[in-house]
Amino acid sequence: MRTFDGFMKGVNLGGWISQYDEFIKKDLAKTELYLNVTVDGVQGEEQPITENKAALEHFETFITEADFENIAKMGMDHVRIPVDYCLFEDEKGKRIELGYDIIHKAIGWAKKYGLHVLVDMHEIFGYSFDPLKVNLDREKFFYDEKLQARYQNLWNEVSKEFGNDPDNIAFELLNEVVLMDVHEAWNKVVAGVIPVIRKNAPKSWIVVGGVCYSGVHTVPLLDPPTDDRIVYNFHCYEPMVFTHQRAYWVENMPKDWVIHYPASLGEYREKSKLLSQDLAGGIYSEDIQEMTPEYFMEVFKKAADYAAEQNVPLYCGEYGVIDKAPAEDTYRWHKDVFTAFQKYGIGRALWNYKEKDFGLMDAHLDSVRDKLVEVL
Repeated sequence: MRTFDGFMKGVNLGGWISQYDEFIKKDLAKTELYLNVTVDGVQGEEQPITENKAALEHFETFITEADFENIAKMGMDHVRIPVDYCLFEDEKGKRIELGYDIIHKAIGWAKKYGLHVLVDMHEIFGYSFDPLKVNLDREKFFYDEKLQARYQNLWNEVSKEFGNDPDNIAFELLNEVVLMDVHEAWNKVVAGVIPVIRKNAPKSWIVVGGVCYSGVHTVPLLDPPTDDRIVYNFHCYEPMVFTHQRAYWVENMPKDWVIHYPASLGEYREKSKLLSQDLAGGIYSEDIQEMTPEYFMEVFKKAADYAAEQNVPLYCGEYGVIDKAPAEDTYRWHKDVFTAFQKYGIGRALWNYKEKDFGLMDAHLDSVRDKLVEVL
């Protein structure tokens, strides 16, 4: 299988210019799609993001040049930068320079320290994966020509801005398509937007994930590549009952248990009965006997085989363990996942560099960080 050279060992900068609280609390569009959306009863504000002092200060301080230097010193070769559309355009679709300026600054820092950059479109006008936004229609975008036209226009602008440096900058079309039922429609969306990007960025890598939150088992549902610069993407949080234990945003997740890694397959299966089937993951596979590196090898196998068949690099854009899990268990989990990544030649980016409940640099990992970094 081909490898995603330059993007083999990275980390996400989530929470910087995506999934920032100012966005989550904002009533996103005042359109029928987002009408009356609130989070914890907080109505969004009318103030443009470019005039929001708290947001602007956050963009300047949450991630700085020193972080890029530190990431490089840890042996990483790239950063995945999730970004929400509202830094590139306002609610009417008019271009905003703020997001472009931040990405340009990040690219400058990355080049200074020998890092590559993956620009991940984490949220777009008309669609969000975010489980905290409970009232959203997560199907409409995939069948709405007007929303897709706006999506294509956004990618036209972004690829025009950053498509002249294909050796250093890659593009990820959309983060985590939630619903299984839209997989055929999603393939059509992909087929429509790639030519738009290719007009401006003929040689840039384009990263495409499957459905079910970029589930690894849905990679084979992706269409064959249209050219030789396409990458298949998945996310790995297997098993969810361990990596997301006590997560407040996961439906039916108990808030009072501690689950270790490794534990018996029977325990993981029993506890996973509380979760929805699409979150249970690969632990019900008949080929799995125990939680070892072979578990992840088996979970990744069909995706790896399909990627090899299509001659497409395979990439894991997110993987990690919540900060509520014991630190030593977190290290053991990453060590096992690393073995599977190595076996199949899968590039990857840890979720997350800091905060967002998974932060590599947060205090809960102080005791294991040095050895953890070795197996990322």
